[in-house]
Amino acid sequence: MELNPNRFMETAVIALEDIRLQSALERATGNADGRRRQMLAELDGPDALRLQGRAARLRAMADLPDLLEQVERQVTANNGHVLWAVDGDEANRHVLDICQKHNLKRGVKSKSMATEEIGLLPVLEKAGITMLETDLGEYIVQLSGSHPSHIIMPVMHMTKDQVGDLFEEKLGMPPTDEAADMTAFARQTLREEFLAADFGMSGGNFIIAETGTLVIVTNEGNGRLSTGMPPVHIAVVGIEKIIPTWEDFATLIQLLPRSATGQRMSVYTNMINGPARDGEPDGPQAFYLILLDNGRSDVYASEYAEALACIRCGACLNACPVYQNIGGHAYGSVYSGPIGAVLTPLLKGKENASLLPFASSLCGACQAACPVMINLPDMLLKLRRDLQTEQEPMWRFGLKAWAFGMQHPLLFEIGGKAASAATRMMAETTGSGHLERLPYPLSGWTDHRDFPPFAGQSFHDWWRKNRGS
Repeated sequence: MELNPNRFMETAVIALEDIRLQSALERATGNADGRRRQMLAELDGPDALRLQGRAARLRAMADLPDLLEQVERQVTANNGHVLWAVDGDEANRHVLDICQKHNLKRGVKSKSMATEEIGLLPVLEKAGITMLETDLGEYIVQLSGSHPSHIIMPVMHMTKDQVGDLFEEKLGMPPTDEAADMTAFARQTLREEFLAADFGMSGGNFIIAETGTLVIVTNEGNGRLSTGMPPVHIAVVGIEKIIPTWEDFATLIQLLPRSATGQRMSVYTNMINGPARDGEPDGPQAFYLILLDNGRSDVYASEYAEALACIRCGACLNACPVYQNIGGHAYGSVYSGPIGAVLTPLLKGKENASLLPFASSLCGACQAACPVMINLPDMLLKLRRDLQTEQEPMWRFGLKAWAFGMQHPLLFEIGGKAASAATRMMAETTGSGHLERLPYPLSGWTDHRDFPPFAGQSFHDWWRKNRGS
C-alpha cells in the first residue's frame, strides 16, 4: 500500500463506502474515547494535570537544544552511543552501519512511529536483514503488507474476523473466533523470534534529559523483550521526545495511558539507561540512540512549534469526527487524524499534503481531548492560510474579489440576486428544477457537497418588506 496524502479525497470516498471499516471504526473509536473520558473523570482536577503536562512539554520545547546536548552527555556517560540523523536516509544509514559493525542479520522491533516515518523496514529487507514487528498490532500490519492506521492501535481498521483469517492464511493458525486464542497463537510464534534475534529496535515515548533515560511504555511486554534480550539495542527517537526531569515524567505518565488506552497505568513502563553494566545479568551489550530530526528543526523554528509537544497518545484521532468516519489510511501518512493533518504537511512539505489541513470540521474536539492541550484547530487554520497564499495568481485574485464583494453591502446584494437568478436558470435547463452540479470552477464545491437552492426571497428583501418602516 502506497502512502500519498494528496490522494486524500479519493481514499476518503473509498473508506466511507467500506462497510467493515465503518463497523470497526465505530466500535474502536467509541470505546477508546469513552475509556479516556472515564479515566480522566476519576481525577480530582484533570484540567490541572493537563496544564501541568502542557507546561512540561512547552518547557522542554523552550530548552530543546540544551536538553539534547544534556541527553548526549548522559547517554555517553552510561556507555551508550548517540548518533544524530538530519533526515530519514541518514537514520537508515546509521542502522545499516551498526548492523554491519556487529554482523547483525535478524532483529525484533518494538512499536515505533519514528521507524515507520523513515521507512526503515524496506531498507533493512533490501540489505538482507530480517526485521520482525513484535507489537501485536504492528505484527498484524506487517503480515497484511499494510500500514498502521492509528498512532496507538495500528489495526483499528480491522475486525476480529479479518485478523483470524489473516492468521489462518499467513501463520497456519487453526480456525477460531476467540480473540484470546489468536493472541496466544501470536505470542507463541513471536516468543521464538525474541530468542533467535541478534538485535532489537525500539522507539521511545520519552527521554529524560537529567539522566539520559529512555522510556518505553507498552502493554504487551514486547518492548522489554525487544530491548533487553538481544545483544544490541538500537533506538530511533524524534528529537522532540525530550523532557527535562523525572518530575515532568511523573506528570506525563499519568496522562499518556489515560489518554491513549483509557488505563490508569500501562502494564509495562521500561526505563533504559544504556547497555548492561558489569555484574548485571540482563540487558544488551551495546546501546545506540539515534536522534531523528527529519524536518523537526524547521517546525521548531516556525509558528507551529507547539505541534512538537504531542505525546503520541492518539486521543485526538479517537475524538475527531473525520477520523471516526474514514480511519487512518485515508490520510496517506504515518501520522493520521488531526495531529497528522498538522504534522504531515510540516514534515513532508505543504505541497505534498495540501488536502490534509482541510480534513477537519474545526469543531475543536481534538484540542479538548489532547492531554497537553495543543491548539490543533488554530494550526489547521494557519496551514489553510499558508496554502491559500501559495495558490496560483488566479485563485488569489478570485479570493480578493470575493472578499471585496463581501465587505460592500450593495455589491453583496447584487451578487446574491445574480447568483440566485443564474442558478434558477441552470436548474430549469436540467428539467428537474433542482441544480445538483455547478459549472467549473465552482464544481469543486458541488463535487463533494450538496448545493441547496437559493431562497426565493433574500433576508434583506424580507426585512425591507416586513420591518422596513
